[in-house]
This record gives sequence, C-alpha cells and structure tokens, in this order.
Amino acid sequence: MARASFSQATWLVAEREMKTLVGTKGFWIGFLFTVVGLFALTVLPTVFGGDDPKVAVVGSASQAVQGKALDVREVGSVQEAADLVRADDVEAAIVPDGAGIKVLALNDPPNSVIRQLVESPPVELLDASAVTSGQRSVTVIVFGLVFLMFGMGGAAIAQSTVTEKQTRIVEILVSTVPVRALLAGKILGHTILTLGQVVVLALAAPIALRVAGLGELLGVVAPALGWFIPFLMFGFVLISSMWAVAGALVSRQEDLGSTMGLVMIAVMGPYFGVQFFYENPAVLKVMSFVPFTAGVAMPVRLFAQQAAAWEALLSLAILAVTVVAILLVASRLYTGSLLQTGGRVKLSKAWAPAE
Repeated sequence: MARASFSQATWLVAEREMKTLVGTKGFWIGFLFTVVGLFALTVLPTVFGGDDPKVAVVGSASQAVQGKALDVREVGSVQEAADLVRADDVEAAIVPDGAGIKVLALNDPPNSVIRQLVESPPVELLDASAVTSGQRSVTVIVFGLVFLMFGMGGAAIAQSTVTEKQTRIVEILVSTVPVRALLAGKILGHTILTLGQVVVLALAAPIALRVAGLGELLGVVAPALGWFIPFLMFGFVLISSMWAVAGALVSRQEDLGSTMGLVMIAVMGPYFGVQFFYENPAVLKVMSFVPFTAGVAMPVRLFAQQAAAWEALLSLAILAVTVVAILLVASRLYTGSLLQTGGRVKLSKAWAPAE
C-alpha cells in the first residue's frame, strides 16, 4: 500500500484528532464553561468593595470630605494634587472651585469618590480615555482567560501523543504517515477546533455586551477582538508545538508532568503577566512585542487605544517568525523522541540525528 503524500497524511491525522476530541464530553463541557464564563464576566458586576478610595484634598475642599469613607491626604496646592493623580498615588483630587469643589481624575470619573460627596461636582479629566479602568480590567480578564483556557486545552495534544506511544499505536501510524505529518496533523486539527470555538466566542461577545448594557463599547471592542483572533491562533500554534514535544519525550501518562513545566509557564505567564502589569503602560508595551505574551498584551493595548495599527502588525510579524522557528525546533525534537520508549527522553538525545 502506497504511503499518502505529506498533505494527505497531515489532513488524515487532523481529521482523526478532531473527531476524537469532538466525541468527548470534556470538550463540550469545557467549551460551554468558556461561553458561560464570558457572559458572567461581562454581565456580573466587575467592581467590588475594598479599601476606602485615596484622595488628595486642597484647602477649603477638606470640609466636603469630613465624615466620608475616604482615605484623605491633604496637600497645599492644586498642582500638587494633580501630580499625585498623575502618579497614581491617589484615585482623585478634590480641589476648591469658586464657591464649591471640583474633582480631578486621570482618565475616567472616580465613581467611588463621587458617591461619597453630598453633591456631584463637575469632573475634569486630565487624560481622557475612551474606556474606563473597570472596562479595561474586564477586558484583560476575558482576553487572558481565553488565552489561558485554549493554551491549556493544547495539553490534549501531549496526552494523545503519550497514549499513542504507551499503546504502541504510534509504530503503526509512522509506518503509513511521516512523523512530521503526524505532528503537523495534530497541530492543524486542534488549531481548526480552536478557531471554530474562537469564532463562536467572537459572535457571542457583542451579545454579552448588549445584555450587560454596554452596547456602546462595541465600537472599541470590535477592533481589539479582531486583532485578538490572529494573535490567539498564532499563539496557540506556538504552544501546541511545545505540548506535542512534551508528550513525545515520555512514554507514560504519569510521566507527562515531568516535561510540561516549561509549557505551563508559556501558557500561564501571559495571563499573570498582563493581569499584574496592565496598568503599567511601559511594561505592557514591552510585553506586547514578546512572542509569548503578545497574544494578550497587544490586544489589550489596542482596546485601551494605547497602540497603533503598525505596532500590532510588527508584533504579529515577530510572533509569526517565532512560530516558524519553534515549529522547526519542535519538529526535530518530536521526530527524534517519538519512537523512543522506556523512560523520559533527554532533549540532547531527541535532538541528535538518527543513526
């Protein structure tokens, strides 16, 4: 029987992977959980009670905050108060304004402060933004969780690879399809499934925004979401190739934990990195050009209108080049370790050319 061509073999493996995964309850439960989570994060309240808001107060404006649940810091001038706001040392500044008072804030109205005042004073934004900090926070959480969940979903590639080695099915597979086609098919199949799920989420996002009464945000969310999809797909291919290698290096499911540490860092790093630094423009800008974190950081910057289109294109190009490089390395390691059994294969041995 003639061996299938590389493209035919790749598609056969991809079909097999997709049919196997779609036929499991875990796939549908996980996807349903993702959709429900998207609506929950969008619709449920996103601002929770915490410490009293920190405010700077100038002169006679201090009378307006007496007895209020505010962490007050008295300063000597309006300029000093504005500097504290710009430095993010306080959430807002309350300053005299003729016979009344005025609130100074950085880029969105400080509602937690305004609610404490007897009357709603005029608010002057020192650096107006199209989105509020609360909206940015929710976007960071949603983008980060989607990247995290799909990245962790790539572990199915490692698990299927280990299962094939453990049951010796891999020896039958490589007798009919090239090893590199086996790798390519696994990545292609899981990427197609991921793309399908992302499209469904992209269609559900506007519905969730309207249900939450945030329909006006669609004009800002849509471009960022449009960029997020290609970034997520390139990022998924990058992570998938690493998951495949992690599975090929071991011969038993119970040994998989010893090879997946680096992949876990690559998946969880972007989520926690952006969660911690999304309010730091300098760090977020650097992260948006690092291939492993760009998939979340750049769409977040685009949503906050902190990045231009050329920056997104440059970041995507860097990510694409990195994907090609990692795929070449992964292909070498996968080929060199797939048929080796008996224990964990060292990277040096997997990299060495077959004799």
